[in-house]
Amino acid sequence: MRFVAQRVSHATLSASGAPVSEIGYGLVVYFGVKAGDTEAQAKRCMEKLADLRIFADEAGKMNRSVRDVKGEVLLVSQFTLYGDASHGNRPSFISAERPERANALYEYAIAYLKDLGVPVKTGVFGADMHIEQVNEGPVTIIFEL
Repeated sequence: MRFVAQRVSHATLSASGAPVSEIGYGLVVYFGVKAGDTEAQAKRCMEKLADLRIFADEAGKMNRSVRDVKGEVLLVSQFTLYGDASHGNRPSFISAERPERANALYEYAIAYLKDLGVPVKTGVFGADMHIEQVNEGPVTIIFEL
């Protein structure tokens, strides 16, 4: 399981030309599920995400989490995080989990992050989405279990 978290001041997501989600200050998180990943891994990823100290404190140090700053998360499922382009120029996605199982783990992660007290907005699983985001910093963190 892998996520890429980017600190943002604002982000919007649309699918099929229609607005779906919008957040203010917080994180846009691209979430990838690898074949064989588990709910326990999804829990650990969401715990890490909720507690990741990448927001500035009063001294300007990255010392606050998205919960501390009362930020929001836009959690977007993205199987391409498991694209392998090491052989040739066309990526292989053989390491990505099957869509049915990946969606179940994505939904589990959303529910668990909400249980942790983090406001969560989502993308549309399997859809062609358009995301506009204003990165802050920029700060981008990659985490993998």
